[in-house]
Amino acid sequence: MVDDVRGTDAHDGEREAPSSGDDEGRTTRVLTVPNFLCLIRLLGSFVLVAIACTGNDRHFLWLFVALTMTDWVDGKLAILLNQRTVLGARLDSWADATLYAALLAGALILQGATLAAEAAWIIPAVASYAISTLAGFWKFKRWPSYHTRAAKTSWFLILAGAVCLFGGWSLWPLRIALAAIALTNLEALLITILSPSWQPDIGSIFRVLRTPQSND
Repeated sequence: MVDDVRGTDAHDGEREAPSSGDDEGRTTRVLTVPNFLCLIRLLGSFVLVAIACTGNDRHFLWLFVALTMTDWVDGKLAILLNQRTVLGARLDSWADATLYAALLAGALILQGATLAAEAAWIIPAVASYAISTLAGFWKFKRWPSYHTRAAKTSWFLILAGAVCLFGGWSLWPLRIALAAIALTNLEALLITILSPSWQPDIGSIFRVLRTPQSND
């Protein structure tokens, strides 16, 4: 599910080695701007659910929009600041998953009656994410952090869908977003199946298909 690239950072002449071959080109640094933004998104997701429990639709939507924007900003800053870290790719995926869960929980609390009729769209999106994530754990013993282009597109679609939902407009943008999420998760599942080893920031299934398969 949604996803940015991280960049390396050499600070004050200090050289840091990546932790494994799968993390080639990444440092083990923790204190970086992109990681801080991911942490804000992760912790902010719990605040989002708390706001939903107060019944304040407007504040819920605005905070969700702000947290979603951090997902776009941290990727841009990772490139500009050259801060690509081992933790970054994983933290980004954890924060995205937490925000998705918070959106679903909050939407059910605030718009439960409306969403009850959309189960046919919601269930495939949630189920496909669970399956693709469990497959990653089963094969690589790690959380999938592929950050595909489809995942990034899905983030913008779900943002538009959430705005339409809470704005009382058409539900079709939300339905389209949920369908896109399901397809994105199926792509992630295929990447897991076809990849010989765990790696982040793959981009799309086509990169895996073009890469000679190896068990190294």
